[in-house]
Amino acid sequence: MPLGGTGEIGMNLNLYGHHGQWLMVDCGITFDEPLVPGDDQRFRVLCADPSFIAGQKENLAGIVITHAHEDHIGALAHLWPRLQAPVYTTPFTAEVLRRKLAQTGLSVRVPIIEVDAGDSVAVGVFNITWLPITHSIPEPFAMTIATPVGTVFHTADWKIDPDPGIGQRFNSKAFEQLGSQNILAMVCDSTNALKAGHSISEKCAYEGLRETIAPLTGRVVVTCFASNVARLLALATIARQTGRYMAVLGRSLENMVSIARVTGYWPQDVELIDPSHLGYLPKEEVLAVATGSQGESRAALHRLAYDNHFALNLDGGDTVVFSAMVIPGNEQSVERLVRQFEQRNVNVILSESSTHPIHSSGHPCKDELKAMYQWVRPQIAIPVHGEAEHIEANARVARLSGVNKHFAGRNGDLYQLAPQPMLKRQAIKTGRVIVQAE
Repeated sequence: MPLGGTGEIGMNLNLYGHHGQWLMVDCGITFDEPLVPGDDQRFRVLCADPSFIAGQKENLAGIVITHAHEDHIGALAHLWPRLQAPVYTTPFTAEVLRRKLAQTGLSVRVPIIEVDAGDSVAVGVFNITWLPITHSIPEPFAMTIATPVGTVFHTADWKIDPDPGIGQRFNSKAFEQLGSQNILAMVCDSTNALKAGHSISEKCAYEGLRETIAPLTGRVVVTCFASNVARLLALATIARQTGRYMAVLGRSLENMVSIARVTGYWPQDVELIDPSHLGYLPKEEVLAVATGSQGESRAALHRLAYDNHFALNLDGGDTVVFSAMVIPGNEQSVERLVRQFEQRNVNVILSESSTHPIHSSGHPCKDELKAMYQWVRPQIAIPVHGEAEHIEANARVARLSGVNKHFAGRNGDLYQLAPQPMLKRQAIKTGRVIVQAE
């Protein structure tokens, strides 16, 4: 039963129920959406309304966080007092969570159980096995959720990346083995289900960024998602190769670099300079990585656009590189930012129009979905993590891949998988709650 993330992109929150118990998988947020459609007042952060499960928290056996992206982990610190269940996740994600909990005074209250690749843990009546997969953040995991009446394969966010930059390369063997286990249902990421072909590797993004940055003569600012540690390390390598010094601008970037260092993902020999030193460097030696790829008004990139950042000023001939996709809904805020830079004669390179590949999506396109369905061979396909058109497209791929039964549902639907598979539309009322007001 999805409470969030099915019929929309963001604020993922999925519930699995068996024998009177529930398991929660992910607890995320979404950004800058109106609480009531058509309402002029906008809110910065929203999450799925947890009332259904919070009203029976004694039946919640545990909470699993698949990875540390905000749309999967961002609401947990806010909602945990209403849920009060142990949290299971990997060391990198656990470090991200602990820092979030510390901001709300919950760090000593929330039990966090760390797991790793291949671990199997009994959480109430559910037996969960963690399967490493590739995405765009350290330690992304898929999982099987086994019960006496059947096993579900939950992909979470994923792609097929043979060279992800950090962490394990994609290995299909574990998923091929699922094909002989009579998987009851595959609950699958639909974000890129409308896109043909195969997503590009993180290595391709590194090579494209290197080709883009190498000939530039002015200051270079790259904006990307802070959680993409592989991209940050690639940019640090490019800085060294092109004779530049790299600094990160923005608290989320500083925090992510710190987490990567603590958890062993940031090599000791990769050095960053203090942002305050950027202004003293010749312009051809500056490479800054800034938060704000979605046009956020309080982010470092916004301050650079309006020439009020404390550490760096941009001039005509400098270049801003968007090494990130524009998330649907953020187009106008990004366009305003681009116009502001262009009015100051600062060059802007967007990933959508770049000559070289400078961004790599973390989600599977049609060929990757087809491969996964053919490896796993589930009885039922359940597309999630997408708007209606993405979910329908995922279901079509499943059907063409030999999965005859598929449920294309929405938040609040109950997917009954056994003994008789059926989809009960709008079994419960769902909604959104404010995490943080603008």
